[in-house]
Amino acid sequence: MSENAPKTKEQLFAFLDGLGIAHKTVNHAPVFTVAESVALRDEIPGGHTKNLFIKDKKDKYFLLTVEENAAVDLKQVHNAIGGSGRVSFGRPEKLMEYLGVVPGSVTAFGAINDTAENVTFVLDAELMAHEIVNCHPLSNDATTSIASSDLIRFMEATGHKPLVLKVTS
Repeated sequence: MSENAPKTKEQLFAFLDGLGIAHKTVNHAPVFTVAESVALRDEIPGGHTKNLFIKDKKDKYFLLTVEENAAVDLKQVHNAIGGSGRVSFGRPEKLMEYLGVVPGSVTAFGAINDTAENVTFVLDAELMAHEIVNCHPLSNDATTSIASSDLIRFMEATGHKPLVLKVTS
């Protein structure tokens, strides 16, 4: 395996363990959309996430992690996150290159693969009000629960300083 190969969920769990971060993972059938994952809500408590991989006019990339049912105004969000002009969705090739995931598996845990710090991570303040936040562990066939404060600690350990902002309407 090359040094630049995306991390596996096992490597992610080992990283979390090394930081002393408690986490719990539930394996399930792959889910590609928020709508498909609704059946898991009773089984997995906490805030569930929706992730938007976007870029601004100057090709600066952002990952917005918000509560699953939240609305994000893509015509205005650049003002909140410090983007240059309106944003658009990032290409799947950049998603794999920067975060090591494919569409349908986008997650804040992708920070572990962004060793060059190409992506600015934005965590919605309303999501972070949950004690527990649920994210895919680099693949969409499982959901990992982690304390919201530990999600920030994880990101900082990967070299990222996430922005905690209200980006939903």
